[in-house]
Amino acid sequence: MSASSLDHVGLACRDLDRTAALYERLGFSLTPRAAHYAPGPSGTAEPTGTGNRCAMLREGYLELIAQIDPARPSATLAGMLARYEGLHIVAFGIDDERAELARLRDAGAAIDGVAWLERPIALDGRTETARFARLPLPDAPEGRLQLIRHLTPELLWRDDLLSHANRVVALEEVVFVVADPAETIARLARLTGMAARDGVIALPRGRVRVVRGEPFPGVAASTVPWIAGVVLRTEDGGAAIRRLAAGSGRETELGFLLPPDQAGGAALLFV
Repeated sequence: MSASSLDHVGLACRDLDRTAALYERLGFSLTPRAAHYAPGPSGTAEPTGTGNRCAMLREGYLELIAQIDPARPSATLAGMLARYEGLHIVAFGIDDERAELARLRDAGAAIDGVAWLERPIALDGRTETARFARLPLPDAPEGRLQLIRHLTPELLWRDDLLSHANRVVALEEVVFVVADPAETIARLARLTGMAARDGVIALPRGRVRVVRGEPFPGVAASTVPWIAGVVLRTEDGGAAIRRLAAGSGRETELGFLLPPDQAGGAALLFV
C-alpha cells in the first residue's frame, strides 16, 4: 500500500474572509465557509473552532483554514500562525486507512490510530456531511503531514465547484524548504510509502519536492522549515492568471509566479 496522490494543502490564515477575498480575486472559485467537527469526549461530533473555504480542482485542492469561533481556540492553529501565515498542512490521498495504519506502525511510526473529521456541506438547499479518515504523522517539524481518505468524495468534487476563472485544474507539486533535505524526504517517503529520487517524491498524481535553498526563482526562505508553495497546472498555459494577477506576479523560466506576500504566505507557480 502507498499514497496515491497529493490530495490537498492547507493554508493557515488569520482572517478567513480576507484571505478568501484575495484568492477569489486571483480567480479561484471557493466553497462556502464550513466549520470543522471532530469526535468529542462523548464520541459525538463537536465543532473544533476552525473552519475553511476550499478551491476544489480536478486533481487535488487548496484549503484556506482559520479560527472561526473565538470561544473554541485551536492550539494547533495558533501554533502554526505563531510561526508564519501560509502553508502548514500537506495531505496525501489513500484508499485504505487501516492498511496504511498497519504499514506505518510496522515501519516504526507512533500513530495512535485513525483520526476522524467532518464538516457540513451546503448542497441544493440542504446540508450534507463530508467525512474524512486521517492518519496524521506526529511531531513533524515541517507542519501537519497526513494521509487522508475521503469517505464522501462526491460531496466535494462536484462539477459546479471545479471551474475557476484562472483556469487552474490541478495541484501538481508542493515544495518544502528544510535544513536537512535527506531527513525530511526520508520521513515523507515513509509516510507515503513511495521512494524518493533527487529530492522528489513522484506520486501517481502529484509530487513533493524538498530543497535546502531557493524553492522558486527569486523566493527566499524567511524561516526553516517552511512549506514554501505549490505548483498549479492550468488548462490555458497560464493566460488567465496573467491577466488576473498582472500587477502581483512575475514571469519566470518555469511559469507565472505569485510570491508569498501576494498569495497569503504561499508561493503559487502557475504552469
